[in-house]
Order: sequence, then C-alpha cells, then structure tokens
Amino acid sequence: MISAKDVNELRQKTGAGMMDCKKALTECNGDIEAAIDWLREKGISKAAKKTERIAAEGLANIYVDGNKAAIVEVNCETDFVTRNADFVALVDEIGKTAVKSDAKSLEEVLALPVEGTEGTVNDLVIAKTAVIGEKLSLRRVEVVTKTDEDNFGSYIHMGGKIASLVVVKGANEDVAKDVAMQAAAMKPAYLKADDVPAEVLEKEKEILKEQAINEGKPADIAEKMVQGRISKYYKENCLVDQEFVKDSSMDIKTFVKNAGGEVTAMYRYEVGEGMEKRSENLAEEVAKQLAE
Repeated sequence: MISAKDVNELRQKTGAGMMDCKKALTECNGDIEAAIDWLREKGISKAAKKTERIAAEGLANIYVDGNKAAIVEVNCETDFVTRNADFVALVDEIGKTAVKSDAKSLEEVLALPVEGTEGTVNDLVIAKTAVIGEKLSLRRVEVVTKTDEDNFGSYIHMGGKIASLVVVKGANEDVAKDVAMQAAAMKPAYLKADDVPAEVLEKEKEILKEQAINEGKPADIAEKMVQGRISKYYKENCLVDQEFVKDSSMDIKTFVKNAGGEVTAMYRYEVGEGMEKRSENLAEEVAKQLAE
C-alpha cells in the first residue's frame, strides 16, 4: 500500500507530479530512493531542475464552448518551442480542459483532471517539461461565462503572441470581433475608467501635475491641467474610451452603443508581458543542456 506521506515526500524530492510519484513508488515497491532513480530514468524528475529558469516565451490562445470561453497563456523558455507539436498540444489540452470547467483561479485549473489520463493539468505540464526539455508553465488562465444575450469576441494576433477576449452584450458577433481586434491592437490596460485602481490613478495625476509644473505653470493652474490631461490617459488606457481604429470619428463605447450593445468584459494576454526575459545566447544554452 503506497501512503500519501510517501507520495508527498517523493514529490518534494523530485518535483514530479502526484500520479507520477505514485506510479514510481508502485513500480519500486514503495522504495523512495529507487523511485527517485525510476523518475530520473523516465526523465520526469529532470523537470524539477528547470523550475528556477526563465520562461517568458510561449503561446496565448482562446477556447470557446457554447456560453463559456477560456483564455490561457502557457510559457516556455525559447520561441523555437512554440512551434513544437507537443507544446501546441499542451496548450490545446489545457484550454479544452479549462473551458469545460467552472474553475475560478489558476490553482483550480492546475488541479483539474485531464481527460484520458490519470493526472491533473499540473501533472501534464510537468510531464511535458520532461519531454520537451524546457521549463514550461501555465502562467494565467481565465474561464469566462456569458449569457445567451451576449457574444464573445476573440482575436489571436502574431500567431499566439497576443490573445484578446471580450464579452459584448446586445450587439452581434461581428461587433464583438471588432472590439477584440481593437483590444489586441491598442493594448488597453482596463475596460473602463472605473476599473483603474485608485493608486494607479493618483500616481498618474502626480506625474501629470509635475509635468505641468516643470512647464512653468503655477501649482493651482497645474492642478486644473491635470483634470484635462487625465481624460487623455483614459482614452489611451481604457478600451471603451479608445478611438475606434476603424473609424476615428467615434470611440469604442459609441461604436458598440450604435450597434445596440455594450462591452461588459475584456481580457488581453500578451505573452511574457511584465516578465524578465532570457539573456543567454544559443551557445550558452546548448552548453547548459549538455552539462545537465
């Protein structure tokens, strides 16, 4: 009988998935040291060595199933791997698993069982890490639910470097698609002005005020100028306030309203945004691989 304690100990020592650890212990009659060797031979524990490495490349994608959609970003270390069939299949498996669930967080998606296997999404990521030979990670995922009155708009740009998903109430799919394209192209940080965090807004106001003072304006005049300039900030950073790229005479809010709708949600993933990028060159990477 393999105990949960032994499985957990093996996981701590190797970083392998729960089902892989259980299988290894079963194959080795509960001998932890032998199980470590078994995992090494299978290449599974090797994945644990890669956990500290930088994975800022990858793919973002969107999966729609009826009134549910899932937007995912899965990372790898090099752009080359994004064209690997095993990696593409991993992204698809995660997206298709997530969209069938009611998961509310990344942790919940990682714990989802994968159809046709004995493991979870997390176990699958670890197993593919061993196969592909790079650090892989599910960085973020969102499962979105809409009503029958809503339409999803989705757009994948640059072969999966950018994915945008919007929910539009009332208007048709073509309108929703145009809004998703806008989100992908113009990189809004927020859906609307009310979504801008208070601390972000205050910092922006301080910067704008300082700019006005540096231009020689008195403090009271600078304060008034901030109010005008903050509206420009909203027009640049909030989707519904942005100038519509297909018709500069209106903003997105007006475009959708004219079509009888309203944008109620936006999700935009750009692969690796905000992450540290790898600096190693190819020769150094090959040398590292050979040394392992």
